[in-house]
Amino acid sequence: MIISDKSLGWDAAQRAALAACQYAADNGLKICVWVLDRHGNPLAMQRINNAPMPSTEIARGKAFTAVSFGFGTHLWQERLADKPHLLSGLNVQEGVVMFGGGLPIEIDGERVGAIGVSGASEAQDQECAQAGINALTASK
Repeated sequence: MIISDKSLGWDAAQRAALAACQYAADNGLKICVWVLDRHGNPLAMQRINNAPMPSTEIARGKAFTAVSFGFGTHLWQERLADKPHLLSGLNVQEGVVMFGGGLPIEIDGERVGAIGVSGASEAQDQECAQAGINALTASK
């Protein structure tokens, strides 16, 4: 059997990363953003000068988590509120980040990648990530 699937291209990933950074800059935020393809491979990374150093890997983890599970990282606490054993178990998995700022990227109902942002508050990270996605869907 041969499986064919769609994935985000490098040019679209770069557009999303730059849009997320522009939104952050416009709002006085210092962030790092990663965009991954549907298989979790890196396509684009941008870091605003003086963004917190740990934000680089946290943003990558948020994107990895969002593309792996197919939903925003801000939803983990709610989804596992009554399953603390799962929450604590997943929290120790390498590369899994379970707080806001990671969103899957879907085009025509199909997951094609993900974006992860870190450096500001969870809500601001998520807004930046959404701005990156909006840049893709607006130019579709």
